Amino acid sequence: MLHSSTNKKGVFTMNELNFVSAGDGARIAYRIDGDAGKPVLVLSNSIGTTLRMWDMQIERLSEHFRVLRYDFRGHGGSSVPAGAYSLDRLGRDVIELLDALGIERAHFLGLSLGGFVGQWLGIHAPERIDRLILSNTSSYLGPAKPFDERIAAVQQAPDMAETAEMFLGNWFPAPMLAAKDPVVEEFRSMLLAIDRQGLAGLFAAVRDADLRRTIALISRPTLVIAGRYDTVTAASHSELIAATVPGAKLVVLPAVHLSNVEYPVEFMEAVLGFLR
Repeated sequence: MLHSSTNKKGVFTMNELNFVSAGDGARIAYRIDGDAGKPVLVLSNSIGTTLRMWDMQIERLSEHFRVLRYDFRGHGGSSVPAGAYSLDRLGRDVIELLDALGIERAHFLGLSLGGFVGQWLGIHAPERIDRLILSNTSSYLGPAKPFDERIAAVQQAPDMAETAEMFLGNWFPAPMLAAKDPVVEEFRSMLLAIDRQGLAGLFAAVRDADLRRTIALISRPTLVIAGRYDTVTAASHSELIAATVPGAKLVVLPAVHLSNVEYPVEFMEAVLGFLR
């Protein structure tokens, strides 16, 4: 049986997840690892995953940071509001999470959709961000029509099976898929459990996002990590971000989309080298 408790800030806990209420009443699930005295590092996920996508990194990162990871609205332990979500709302979810936890500034590492959120924060809330890492992401993934088609397909499908296979094919190299690598199976289970309304809501946020010009306003030290074989957010997208954000550094790994999973050692070297 799950037990919960509430503190003075309205933050309540249940098992290993904690929850805060966003400004519109949505419940955002989060987890913290690491000692209270360390600098805070926020981790933000890919669409179609939960905060568990960072499990391989937590032991090492929590040696150096107080690691805060969370589930997007519509995914994992967070609630699933109806309708389309916006990048603005996803960014404000992070700000409100930091506010609820009394965190003034933090490093931020976002992968894929998490990288979109990181760019939004760098543009709109630079005073809350120390160093910014944007991994396997883009500033624009339009046009809208393919996303509208995906949204319709997800909402009409009987389950997540077909969508899960699409994601896995985009995320991992063929040998890992063919071998039924245990890591791939973990992500398949994660995908199959995703709420389809939540996925459709997040697809809409990506569909409507265009940060290509405004990321020139990002003033925080920024590292961009690309996957050379990424078919979702191509390496050219990362190159464009690194060329547009003043002073940004670029690291290219021989990965597909989930660089942290496919090349965990090299990924961690890049992250820790930049943050420390």
